[in-house]
Amino acid sequence: MFEKTIRDICTILDVKNDLSVFDSVVVKGVSIDTRKIGSGNLFVPFKGENVDGHQFVRQAIDNGASAALWDINVPNPPEDIPVIVVEDPLLALQSLANHYRHELDLKVVGITGSNGKTTTKDIVANLLSVKYRVHKTQGNYNNHIGLPLTILSLPQDSEVAVLEMGMSGFGEIELLSTISQPDAAIITNIGESHLQDLGSREGIAKAKLEIVKGLKPDGLFAYYGDEPLLQDGVKGLDLKHMETFGRSEANSIYPTKIEMNNQGSYFETSVAEGETFFLPVLGQHNIHNALAGILIARHFGLSVDEMKEGMQSLKLTQMRMEMVEGKKGESIINDAYNASPTSMKAAIGLVSELEGFRTKILVLGDMLELGDDEEEFHQEIGRLIDQEKVQQVFTFGRLGTFIAKGALENFPEERIHSFTDKESLTNELSSLIKGDELILFKASRGMKLEEIIEGLMA
Repeated sequence: MFEKTIRDICTILDVKNDLSVFDSVVVKGVSIDTRKIGSGNLFVPFKGENVDGHQFVRQAIDNGASAALWDINVPNPPEDIPVIVVEDPLLALQSLANHYRHELDLKVVGITGSNGKTTTKDIVANLLSVKYRVHKTQGNYNNHIGLPLTILSLPQDSEVAVLEMGMSGFGEIELLSTISQPDAAIITNIGESHLQDLGSREGIAKAKLEIVKGLKPDGLFAYYGDEPLLQDGVKGLDLKHMETFGRSEANSIYPTKIEMNNQGSYFETSVAEGETFFLPVLGQHNIHNALAGILIARHFGLSVDEMKEGMQSLKLTQMRMEMVEGKKGESIINDAYNASPTSMKAAIGLVSELEGFRTKILVLGDMLELGDDEEEFHQEIGRLIDQEKVQQVFTFGRLGTFIAKGALENFPEERIHSFTDKESLTNELSSLIKGDELILFKASRGMKLEEIIEGLMA
C-alpha cells in the first residue's frame, strides 16, 4: 500500500503549513472512516451536509492514524499532531493516488458501462490472475473517492489493477481515467441507467466514452461493437488500438457457438476456433463480458489455455447472477445488486431459457434513476414477460406496480402479485414455494431485495 514520510507527502502536495517537526513520521495506507483506521493510516476528512470529518481528526490520530489532511478553509487546525493543510482534501487524495499509480510498475485496466461493469471486472481480474499479481476494485469503490482509495491500497508488488469506473454525470469518468491512466479500457454497453442525470442514451454514451481521456497512447480500447451509439462515438477518436466485442460477425471477437445449462455457458469464439471456453456464470449476456475479458487477456499476452483456466475458476462478486438454495430446496438467482431495463430484460430472458424447473417465479423491484419515462420503462418490462415460460410474477416498490400493470396485459390476475411491503411479499411467496422452483430476484440496489432472500433462507 501507499507508504510515505510526511516529508515525501509535502513534495507531492501543495502543503500550506510547516510540518518540519513531523518530517520523519511515516504514513501507511489511507482511510476516510475513523471506525476503520489502520495503524499508520493517513486520515482524509470530508465536509458533508450534516457532518464535518475534521471534527474526528484527533480521534483518528488516537485510533492509530499517523497523520491527517486538513482543508485550509476549516479554521484552527491542531498544531500538536501531524495535520497536513491543503486546498482540498479530496483533490489531495486524488493527487496522491495518481502519484502512487505512476510510482508502481503497474498496468491498469479501466472498466465502465451501464451494465456488467462488476462482472466484467471479475472476469478480467480472474483471467489476468493466471499470469500476473492482480488486484481489483472491491465493493462499490468505483467513484471519485473509492477509485483513489483502491489505488492507494494496492500492494507495492502489484502488476495489474482492474478498476471499475462508475458515474452519474458528465466529467466523472474523465476524472477517474485521468487519475488512473489505464493501459486498457472497456465499455461494456450503453443502457438506460442515469437517464435522470444525462437526459438520453446519447448522453450516457458520451459520458462513458470519457474513459479514453486518460488511456495510454498505446493502450487498448475495447467496446461493445453492436451498440450504434458507440460506433458513432468512436469515429472522432484518435486511438491506435481499438477492438470490439458482441454477437455480430463485424466485431473483432464474437461467439461462433453457444451452449447453456444451469451451471453456465460453453462457447467458442472467432479468435480461437475449435477452443471451447466455459463461463460458470448464468446468462447469455455475460458471454459478451467474457469476450471483452478475452480481448484484454490477449492484449496482456495470455495464451488460450491460460484464458480457459482463468475463466473456469471464476467467482463473481455477490448478488450478481448468484445461484443459491432456499430452505425448501428452491433455486434462487440473486441478481439484486442493480438493475436497468437492459439488465432486467436479460435476466428475465435467462429465466425463460433455463430448463428443469416446474415453476419459474420472478421477483422484480424498482429500477431507479430512469428519468421522466420511468413508469413506461417499468410497464414495458411487465409486457415482455412470457406467461408460457414464467408462472408467477411478484413486484416490489412503487415503480414495481407498473411492472405488474404491464404483466397484467398478458397474465391472469391471480399470477401477478404486487407489494410495497417486504414482509407481506415474503410471506405470500413462501406460501407458494414447494421446493422445485426457480426464483429470480432483480431490482436496483436501493430496493434491498436480498432481505427477502434472507427471509426465504432463514
